[in-house]
Amino acid sequence: MIRPEELQAITKLYDRLASIHAEARQRFGRPLTLTEKILASHVRDLAAQEFTRGSSYLILQPDRVAMQDATAQMAILQFMQARRDTVAVPTTIHCDHLIQARVGVTEDMKVALEANREVYEFLRSSAARYGMGFWEPGAGIIHQVFLEQYAFPGGLLIGTDSHTPNGGGLGMLAIGVGGSDAADVMAGLPWEVKCPKLIGVRLTGSLNGWASPKDVILKLCGLLTTKGGTDKIIEFFGPGTRSISCTGKGTITNMGAEVGATTSVFPFDERMATYLKATDRANVAALAERHAKELAADPEVEQEPKRFFDELIDIDLSSLEPYVVGPRRPDAARPISQLANDIEQGGFPPAIKAALIGSCTNSSYEDIGRAASVAEQAKQAGLRSKCYFLITPGSDQIHNTIQRDGQLKALEAIGGTVLANACGPCIGQWKRDDITPGEVNSILTSFNRNFPGRNDGTAETLSFMGSPELVTAMALVGDLRFNPLTDPVTTPDGKQVRLKPPAAPELPSKGFAAGEAGYIAPKPLAERSRLDVVIPANSERLQRLEPFPAWDGNDFDKLPVLIKVKGPCTTDHISPAGKWLRFRGHLDRISDNMFTAATNVFTGQIGTAIDQLDGQTKPIPQAARHYKAQRLGWAAVGDENYGEGSSREHAAMSPRYLGCKLVIAKSFARLHLTNLKKQGVLACTFADPADYENIQAADRISVSGLKGLAPGQPLSGAIHHADGQTESIRLLHSLTNEQIRWFKAGAALNLLS
Repeated sequence: MIRPEELQAITKLYDRLASIHAEARQRFGRPLTLTEKILASHVRDLAAQEFTRGSSYLILQPDRVAMQDATAQMAILQFMQARRDTVAVPTTIHCDHLIQARVGVTEDMKVALEANREVYEFLRSSAARYGMGFWEPGAGIIHQVFLEQYAFPGGLLIGTDSHTPNGGGLGMLAIGVGGSDAADVMAGLPWEVKCPKLIGVRLTGSLNGWASPKDVILKLCGLLTTKGGTDKIIEFFGPGTRSISCTGKGTITNMGAEVGATTSVFPFDERMATYLKATDRANVAALAERHAKELAADPEVEQEPKRFFDELIDIDLSSLEPYVVGPRRPDAARPISQLANDIEQGGFPPAIKAALIGSCTNSSYEDIGRAASVAEQAKQAGLRSKCYFLITPGSDQIHNTIQRDGQLKALEAIGGTVLANACGPCIGQWKRDDITPGEVNSILTSFNRNFPGRNDGTAETLSFMGSPELVTAMALVGDLRFNPLTDPVTTPDGKQVRLKPPAAPELPSKGFAAGEAGYIAPKPLAERSRLDVVIPANSERLQRLEPFPAWDGNDFDKLPVLIKVKGPCTTDHISPAGKWLRFRGHLDRISDNMFTAATNVFTGQIGTAIDQLDGQTKPIPQAARHYKAQRLGWAAVGDENYGEGSSREHAAMSPRYLGCKLVIAKSFARLHLTNLKKQGVLACTFADPADYENIQAADRISVSGLKGLAPGQPLSGAIHHADGQTESIRLLHSLTNEQIRWFKAGAALNLLS
């Protein structure tokens, strides 16, 4: 049940929409897309705001902040530097990332509660002190819980997780950010983001057979690639949108992060209203229905989409074939009919070692129901999974409901193991005992990311992704070359059976079963001003932050290049998760993982660097610490779309903490670029991408003109080669005046304290 003050805030927003949209139409001189409507209703000053797509920065006031336990630690530690008594907007913490999957829900929860006791107490005490809502371990994955409890059409959410766009399934602009962005908004400051370009995706027809909402976004991943959505918002429209359930829409928007999109959004419709009513928010549904025309694009957008979108993509749902993507990248996409050939051509192990369903992307009642529909057929035929089969419910509410209604029983009957209501293997929290070190193996999941090492910390694991029902069906054969749409399955008694396309209701006919995991609501300020945040002395999990030093006013002179990254570099490469998740609240300790998964061109190895001070090859963090001890700043060089992947700001904070002053890349992913700027690192791109090739192992880099740093003005750089030769380069940046203030102050948060 939504709290009265939250309903009041939604009502206040909705009552303003018609007049704001009328003013925006006058400003733009045309009708509005849904994205433009939501942005216009959340800019701090509509009359003064520039809306130049791809260049101007929007100054926005989000409605809410959501944080998961791994990223919340650093976000709260930064918020504490602002010395505020309470959060300025409704904020929630969700404990979902620190629970490691080992044997099953009961034992895994027991171990997690003990192993993470001090972190949970820090988060719980911080929530109590500053007025945040706190969802205890086991309550569910942040995005599923947020969809069930808080999301509403037309709202603006920022969340410290890259898959925050899941809220777009309920008509929100839900955007993943770094912890410093969250800390700013929690402290009462506005939030800024580059005015996005718009990709319109027109959906026609309706899904049928084995095709699912997952296949819509997997197809898009192949069309757009992992950087095709950078600084863009994907807006879905057309008659096909109304044929997809609310949670199905959430699956699609969730994975927009895989193409680098700022976020993705669907227009409000009756499927969303039905979901709101089913999740005990009939009052929000009634409000939305009264303001329905303001929660969708103006009619002209669907009639003349080329007039409103920078890019337009058409997808006919009726002819959509199920997709499987991978390995190694979410944009390695093909329809299931082509998978067998790709497995053979790529030389990938066809045997599926593990099949995993659920996660924040695909753990709704409908998702699990469709997988259970396949499992019921398998049970009747005497079939069981031929591989390790794991199920991750998205929330305590979902878990209890599918347990009551029999879906879990069906999945367990074919060999499934139910994990905790947490992220688990999707984010690397998976302790496997079914493979040997270095074993090349294939797994199949319904998750959202599949970079090397992402799921189990093992680079040799090749991860493929598909819908939950497809994963379940293929687990019965244990072979990636099996196509359930065309191939029969051999039963234990030698019969050949064909699986029927799965079917399941989108919502439970008996309503959702109540969750049992605890929620602690914020208390009035008067009751919490005496409380303290709990950080144990000498903790190895938590560390109070000290402000980063301000810029000294000088140009960068001959910075050693610590690393030139080879090929794609995600935030997982810069700051790996897995075993390092336990140090997310301790900047010094987690900095020992910096670049340990990245390949350095200079050494040809993963995680090593040549220390220019002593000439030795050593782990990258050790070389960086040596430079720092000598008060010597350093630079890093990246390739295309540098920093793609998750929102983890440690990928910016650890380099900053260990002395990084400059990062130069051919291009940046949006979220990581913002995080670097927030932490006071100068992030530049090569004016000539070919200059990347000219940087050598013993080189140093200078940047001049920093006193005149200004928006849109290039900087002069120099590469100093070991042979005494100097090569001039031109560097571009995207800093605004406000972001230049962050750089000069040493970090954005330094301006708050």
